[in-house]
Amino acid sequence: MTHQLVLKKPLAFFDLETTGINVAKDRIIDICIIKALPNGDVVTKNQRVNPGMPIPLESSMIHGIYDDDVKDAPPFKSVARTLAQFMDGCDLAGFNSNRFDVPVLVEEFLRANVEFEMKNRRMIDAQRIFHLMEPRNLSAAYRFYCDKELVGAHGAEADTIASLEVLNAQVQRYMGMVAKADSGQEVVFENDVDMLHSLTANKNVDLAGRIIINEKGEEVFNFGKHKGLLVLDVLKKEPSFYDWILKGEFPLDTKRRLTEIRLRALSNGIGKK
Repeated sequence: MTHQLVLKKPLAFFDLETTGINVAKDRIIDICIIKALPNGDVVTKNQRVNPGMPIPLESSMIHGIYDDDVKDAPPFKSVARTLAQFMDGCDLAGFNSNRFDVPVLVEEFLRANVEFEMKNRRMIDAQRIFHLMEPRNLSAAYRFYCDKELVGAHGAEADTIASLEVLNAQVQRYMGMVAKADSGQEVVFENDVDMLHSLTANKNVDLAGRIIINEKGEEVFNFGKHKGLLVLDVLKKEPSFYDWILKGEFPLDTKRRLTEIRLRALSNGIGKK
């Protein structure tokens, strides 16, 4: 298997099967990573994981993985370092990966105390491109762009292969066309990872989108009673809100980013009496 994407560094396509869709609570049970290399080659890694919790029947009926299938698989913590090394130096890509797969994966790495830095990684979500250009789902995208039926949908490897092929076909189809990003900026479609990242990137501060960047470039809360309010203003007027989030069932990444904002504010003298 090869690809035609123009890459300056590896692009790791990946897909997760999980116990559910709660980023903070649910766990990975299957992960497939297909690393697209700049020379056109691809390298694949599959890993089943014991989530350490029962897999709900409704989830098993979707992806076909049951408790017995993972009872002898290793826990994520024991394979986390190997997975992080395999994805080291890679940008990230997938289908609905920005909203789900990336946040869940980062949560698992944080629980395992394995460093997985996101700052220098570009993220490309083939679903965002698809929804911007041809609103539908992965099976429809695979049929539309690749003229194939997605056999084994909701299996990590089948979905990951399909995501790579879909992005590959999107690049070929839309080359030179103008696309409008969520920001309203018009972008000329190119076979370039920076362009693809700018088209699909969101304004999230944390991966789960509890904190986002507003139109003025300021950090604001994106949920609950403080939705739309500046994070710094809330932390200053209601310090207990910070403690509530840290003690609540929020993703570890959300807590980490909020702590970074709070520490930055304190170092700048904001919030000191």
